[in-house]
Amino acid sequence: MTRAVVTVVGRDHVGIMARVAEGCAQANANIIDISQTVMNDIFTMVMLVNIQALNCDFDQFVADMKALGDKMNLKIHVMHEDIFSSMHRV
Repeated sequence: MTRAVVTVVGRDHVGIMARVAEGCAQANANIIDISQTVMNDIFTMVMLVNIQALNCDFDQFVADMKALGDKMNLKIHVMHEDIFSSMHRV
């Protein structure tokens, strides 16, 4: 299975989780796991998504999610699991 980590950070407002999930669905990225919290008024979310069946290339998915974040005044970052694992190897 090919996976990616999606992180979302920004001021909390209605619809963040729904719109990010919709962005994943439009790219055919299946959400495997999700964790989110709001600290004071700062929204944070980490998602693990299966990108094996993306209907676009990975770079396009990354760009589309970043653009969605820009529209919503959020920082959305997508990192391929291989890169994430390499960065966090001890």
